[in-house]
Amino acid sequence: MNRFFGTLFLVFPLILTQPIFSHSKKQANDDKFTVVLDAGHGGHDPGNRGSGYMEKDIALKIVLEVGEILEKNPNIKVVYTRKDDRFVDLYVRGEIANEAKADLFVSVHCNSHNSSAHGTETFVLGLHANERNFEVAKKENSVIYLEEDHEVNYAGYDINSPESFIGLTIMQEEFLDQSIVLAKAIQDDFTYNLKRKNRGVKQAGFIVLHQTYMPSVLVETGFLTYKPEGAYLNSNKGKADVATSIANAILKYKKSVDENVGDDFSFEVNDQPGIEIENDTAATEEKNHQVEPGVSFRVQVAAGSTALEAKSYNFKGLSPISREKEGNIYRYYYGSTSDYNEVQKLQQYAINKGYKTSFIVAFKNGEKVKLASVLNSTAN
Repeated sequence: MNRFFGTLFLVFPLILTQPIFSHSKKQANDDKFTVVLDAGHGGHDPGNRGSGYMEKDIALKIVLEVGEILEKNPNIKVVYTRKDDRFVDLYVRGEIANEAKADLFVSVHCNSHNSSAHGTETFVLGLHANERNFEVAKKENSVIYLEEDHEVNYAGYDINSPESFIGLTIMQEEFLDQSIVLAKAIQDDFTYNLKRKNRGVKQAGFIVLHQTYMPSVLVETGFLTYKPEGAYLNSNKGKADVATSIANAILKYKKSVDENVGDDFSFEVNDQPGIEIENDTAATEEKNHQVEPGVSFRVQVAAGSTALEAKSYNFKGLSPISREKEGNIYRYYYGSTSDYNEVQKLQQYAINKGYKTSFIVAFKNGEKVKLASVLNSTAN
């Protein structure tokens, strides 16, 4: 279970019949950071109609404005689950994101309640911490009953049963930390730049988040049922403000990832003990290397001060990735082999993926050592 819940639960199997795609990220030729934007509801599903406003229309306009901002960045590709007033099944929204091999999935909604509740809240997939989160998820998940063949597509799923949600968390658990980072960035921008009431980052069992296999969040931009907030969200200014905040948060998230898988970090390791960068790959390929016993090689692809999950989606699809901390710096290594010729191939593959300054590091009995000290080379 995730780190927020200490209680052990009996996990009931929940198998949705739609496939979950592997997130072995296939980089496009332009290697862009891909964001899938999902406008909640649509078509014959209006969402909530608090204060006479229409959730589906507000969510769509916000999403289109977020996309317009992000598309100004040449390194970002934006994919939409819908760009007009149409109904899209929840599982199809997930398929769109998975097939795009997206780096992020952001679903935009408007809230409602039979009280004066107001403010923003952003959800990640998880077990319900309280009854309120459960009710929010039930409301959004009820969309499945508007879908054709929902009995087949969501076999065994009961939105009124808390137990049904337990199985939802399993596939997304490895992305939880990244999802929380993005959710917090969104809430912070709402709070500090727009001065909106912050209802926090929360966890609940949203089917649309379960269907995705990447860091994913669901943004409740405010309560249409609270008249001042509903009027704000329905206004052009309100929608533009919210869209800018969400876009800013996505750009901040991307920047943090970029900084911690640095394009050129070799300057910060040149003086580190035990590291010798192999610069002349062509020359080394002309030699047969006799490797001492107990030696293994890895390719260092990144370093930074922030801990990232050692997952392929954070490192342009490279796998396996390992992470080690040295002082205040986290170092990220691709692969591990005792065959020097093999590690050279791994290095070249990392370079082809965009890690131009990656280099080979040697370890002997688990300790980092100079590369030249463990290679006895003889000419071919």
